[in-house]
Amino acid sequence: MLSKKMEEALNEQINAELWSAYLYLSMGMQFENTGLNGVANWFKVQFQEEQAHAEILMNYINQRGGRVLLKPIAAVDTDWATPLDAFKATLVHEQKVTAMINNLYSIAEEEKDYATRERLVWFVNEQVEEEDSAQELIDKFTLIGNDGMGLYTLNQELAARTYTVPSPLSAE
Repeated sequence: MLSKKMEEALNEQINAELWSAYLYLSMGMQFENTGLNGVANWFKVQFQEEQAHAEILMNYINQRGGRVLLKPIAAVDTDWATPLDAFKATLVHEQKVTAMINNLYSIAEEEKDYATRERLVWFVNEQVEEEDSAQELIDKFTLIGNDGMGLYTLNQELAARTYTVPSPLSAE
């Protein structure tokens, strides 16, 4: 059974994951609108991943006898000057999410909630991947600069990204 403190913190994380999904959908729609369908695809896959993260947490709360309480999702930005700007915003956002996950892990440690701590290990590892992916794309877009052929090539590369069901969902 989850403590009230942990249940509330997990519900806050669910809201943050759904907000993240909404943010990435907003980014995807902007770049689809501007003809960068590969960039848009990357963000739309990210949208699906964030929804899955929320679902993993919702399933976990229910498995532990808690109650999922969905709250309103705050507004997100809707405009980025360039893909580089969007990926810089992505990295900053993912760093914030990492801090939130680390806080959840700390609460689990403090409360000796080993089951929740174990579930959160997946999220800790996922955040390393999320930040690395954003930084890698920042580096690539920085390297490209104003090179149209470079942008075309990277856009094509990002078009190939596909959604993969996260292991905690595929195991349930």
